[in-house]
Amino acid sequence: SLMVDVTGQTRREKVILPPYLQGKKPNAIPNKKREDPVSGKVSTSSLATRQDLTGFHLIPPRVTFGVLKEGCTYVTTVIMKNVGVNFSRFRVKQPPPHTGLRVMYTPGPVAAGLQVELEIEILAMIIGGKDTSGLEEVSHDIEIITETETLLLPVKANIFC
Repeated sequence: SLMVDVTGQTRREKVILPPYLQGKKPNAIPNKKREDPVSGKVSTSSLATRQDLTGFHLIPPRVTFGVLKEGCTYVTTVIMKNVGVNFSRFRVKQPPPHTGLRVMYTPGPVAAGLQVELEIEILAMIIGGKDTSGLEEVSHDIEIITETETLLLPVKANIFC
């Protein structure tokens, strides 16, 4: 029960459930619903009660590069999995050049249950000549626009000069 802790004592504060158990996605903005007559639709009675039949999950949900050496290029992979029952499309809004970030992926539809890899590349560069004691923080939310929502992938890095 959520009313008692592991020792059997009554809890003093409320238990906060993680977003994936609440049915919410962190860093997701719902898009306006639009009918696409070309998209594959599944119309079975067993799925008629479910509300959310489309969607992507990002694994991991955020990227932290850590401390990077100035002038070097670093790459990490994020998996974007289609957890819906229909195939779905997406596109990535590329970050501005001054962030040093670039997203490489193969465009096209993603079938239900399959995944696609997004390679997040960062060129560690320091913009501006202010003294920041050798470290500059880069932080940007990469926008991934799907058919039903806009996912935000937070990317952070500290650049050491």
